[in-house]
Amino acid sequence: MYIVLNKIGRTICLMVMLAMTSAGAQAAGGEAGSRISSVEKLIEGSSAARRITSSGNLSAIGLREQAQTLLERARMAIDAGNHAEADSLLNQATITLFDGVRILDQDQSLVDKHQHDFDARLESVMALCAAYDRISQEKGQGSGEDSDLYPIVHRKLDAAKALRDEGSVDEGRRLLDEAYVAAKVGIEHLRGGDTLVRSLDFKSSEEEYDYELDRNDTHRMLVQVLLKEKMGADSSLESRVMQFMDKADTMRGRAESEASAGRFEQAIKTLEESTREIVKAIRSSGVYIPG
Repeated sequence: MYIVLNKIGRTICLMVMLAMTSAGAQAAGGEAGSRISSVEKLIEGSSAARRITSSGNLSAIGLREQAQTLLERARMAIDAGNHAEADSLLNQATITLFDGVRILDQDQSLVDKHQHDFDARLESVMALCAAYDRISQEKGQGSGEDSDLYPIVHRKLDAAKALRDEGSVDEGRRLLDEAYVAAKVGIEHLRGGDTLVRSLDFKSSEEEYDYELDRNDTHRMLVQVLLKEKMGADSSLESRVMQFMDKADTMRGRAESEASAGRFEQAIKTLEESTREIVKAIRSSGVYIPG
């Protein structure tokens, strides 16, 4: 009797354990199924998913596709009864999608920075244009619009703003920088070039040399801004300009050697000569720089 009852007891316990295991599996399966649904909505129909899809960003779109693959693997894991694996795959899918969103956020931050930089440079150029016009009238040379540089600056300004409006902010910024260089050099020459430099208070000859070095660089940039296209279309103009630029290069090299030897006062004079040759190069193209 005891043995029979003992066997019956063990059978009942086994049946209870199997029932509990089955109920647990069903609960886990139900939980996993619910999680699948939530993650599917996130990856396929959420605002984050739509933002990635419409962004055109290949990296972000690729991450969403990875998330979709992980979601499909999670479904297969549930079908096979591997609920722990499914849960891990769903976590990976969620993280992967949000990595895609993070890329878009970083891109937007970069776009905002470029736009801010563009606006700041535009404000600087507009201030230089206003100063150019004011100084031109003070010098009795009429409106800035009557000069050779002023129309060039404004053409580049208009082109830069058009590019910005088209979404090409970086390309527009390049034209703004060219307009800035032209306006900056134009103002310096309106105010008397060398006279302006002499009125500045330098703490040492080395500091003045550094200023002249920057001034020489700015004039060189102006040659590229104003003459690059002209020289490309006219070989005789290019030859004429390069004669002046070769002299300017020779003097620039001599000035750098003098500065290396600590002879800054002589280097300043040599740099000034180099810059004057660059001005001659610009004027030889038919673009008049006052001063």
